[in-house]
Amino acid sequence: MKIVFLETDTLGDDVDLSPFDQLGEVLKYPCSDPSLDAKRIDDADIIIVNKVPMNEKTLGNADKLKLICITGTGTNIVDFDYTKRRNIAVANVKSYSTKSVVQHTFALFFYLYEKLSYYDHFVKSGEYIRSDVFSHFVMKFHELSGKTWGIVGLGEIGRGVAEVAKLFGCKIIYYSTSGKNDNSNYEKVDLDTLLRTSDIVSIHAPLNSDTRDLIGETELKKMKKSAVLLNLGRGPIINELALTKALKEDTIAAAGLDVISVEPMAADNPLMEIQDSTKLIITPHIAWATVEARQRVVEEVYQNIIAFNKGEKRNIVNM
Repeated sequence: MKIVFLETDTLGDDVDLSPFDQLGEVLKYPCSDPSLDAKRIDDADIIIVNKVPMNEKTLGNADKLKLICITGTGTNIVDFDYTKRRNIAVANVKSYSTKSVVQHTFALFFYLYEKLSYYDHFVKSGEYIRSDVFSHFVMKFHELSGKTWGIVGLGEIGRGVAEVAKLFGCKIIYYSTSGKNDNSNYEKVDLDTLLRTSDIVSIHAPLNSDTRDLIGETELKKMKKSAVLLNLGRGPIINELALTKALKEDTIAAAGLDVISVEPMAADNPLMEIQDSTKLIITPHIAWATVEARQRVVEEVYQNIIAFNKGEKRNIVNM
């Protein structure tokens, strides 16, 4: 059996891939190359990918291919009509990053809410040394307790955020982007109500036709001027031009993003105009990427292959 990793750099160089060597011949490519990917897998039985498009152009000459393992939950890279015609199984990984994304949600939030970039700079610049007062609170901040935390997309990650926010004393409300999610533990509201009444809005929804550009200029204007907007879902859910304008005009107080419309970030992304870190923090799609979560991905992919070789359909998403 031949296994080909097409982009190990997406997993990091600190994860252990050695168990796969027990399964057969293993080739590991650090990065994908659109001009070479098809050739690299032309005699593979199993390929392991993250972002490489899985379509006829990539897979057309891979006559032996039986299984595509995705090192993530999203399957939008796959042309399922094609893989089904070819009887190629596709397996993903679920729930590996929930704890990490919940943790990062609050890291982004508190960085903004307590104006930590300002206070860090105040001390490191020497201003605190020169101060006559033991405390300095020019940049005002508030308690989280008693605030309303609105969640867009109450899936596994959204529920995790809700549980933590509740421990801080928040009222939790949520909007179901599909309309199908009914959770009796929290108050379900429409999007307008969520935007108007929430002190914090965090997005944990997938990208689809219902969520693309869900938050634009009209929606941002409905939010409180003191509101913090967090996006841990997918970048195109928020219209970035509208968000840039809203931050410049103080329509909302701040935004924390781990996802943006084009990744890596495009040079002409309008959000680059916002250099005030009390208003905007962007992290480079790392919410999922704790050491533990990345190793968990690898372990889950390994188990998916073991199960597939036994004829089991563990995490198979297209059969």
